[in-house]
Amino acid sequence: MNPQFKLEKLHLYGCSITEKQSLILTSALKSNPSHLRELDLSGNKLGNTGVKHLCAVLKDSHCKLERLRLSCCDMTDEGCSDVTSALKSNPSHLRELDLSRNNLGDSGVKNLSDLLMNPQFKLEKLHLYRCSITEKQSLILTSALKSNPSHLRELDLSGNYLGNTGVKHLCAVLKDSHCKLERLRLSCCYMTDEGCSDVSSALKSNPSHLRELDLSRNNLGDSGVKNLSDLLMNPQFKLEKLHLQYCDITDVSSLTQSLTNSKALQFLKELNLSYNEIGDSKQRLRDELRDSNCVLRVDEDRSPNVSGFTSWFKSVKRR
Repeated sequence: MNPQFKLEKLHLYGCSITEKQSLILTSALKSNPSHLRELDLSGNKLGNTGVKHLCAVLKDSHCKLERLRLSCCDMTDEGCSDVTSALKSNPSHLRELDLSRNNLGDSGVKNLSDLLMNPQFKLEKLHLYRCSITEKQSLILTSALKSNPSHLRELDLSGNYLGNTGVKHLCAVLKDSHCKLERLRLSCCYMTDEGCSDVSSALKSNPSHLRELDLSRNNLGDSGVKNLSDLLMNPQFKLEKLHLQYCDITDVSSLTQSLTNSKALQFLKELNLSYNEIGDSKQRLRDELRDSNCVLRVDEDRSPNVSGFTSWFKSVKRR
């Protein structure tokens, strides 16, 4: 509360802060809000009540917060609605929002989508990892992103139940010429080669911005990799990181050929194919990448007699 204390970054991740304590903390922030630019309260049991206390800070016109992280805070659609409502009244400063590992529900996703449509809301990073977002909710969310796509640079929808249909909704954003997304994470989104094909097709029509693509823990198979290989042949596609671990891949010949016959290796810095049974083709891929700057990850062991994706999914269900 000291007006001479001009803190810009405050990280309190996993500090066991309770709803009651959050009221004391956010009251202090509200009395001196103009300097803080980054706040991380992730991993605390704030609940909807604690988040509501924070919203009194967010809506203050003197608050100029640029990065807000509220991952795993036990909030539901009610808390998400309060956050988005507060940001609607003060939308112009925030650039990064992390609501991962909270169950946003229908109304939470709807209110977040309304905020994303606001032309004054110029968000650059949106993290919604494991928010139980469904195919239906993904349509609402991606429709909002499509209406205001030019600012977003990083999107994480990993661990949500998008399926091929939800991924197809997202592709309407990816192919938009105003979309300048640089990092896209769709790990464990229950897509198959069909979804991978849609993503590859969308990126073919708007290839020049993406630098990181994570499609790990999806059942893409060899046909999914073939579509990605065709995309890598595009000289405008300058991908730097590609994550394909746990994707049930057995044949990387098309991928190796694409890297051999294109300029992709001028840009690619990391290729992760761990937990796939690619057999002898591993060595050929290694040989191809030996003189490049690309780090290849292929050596991690897989569970015997169980496909990579299936093995991983069973372990998640056990947890």
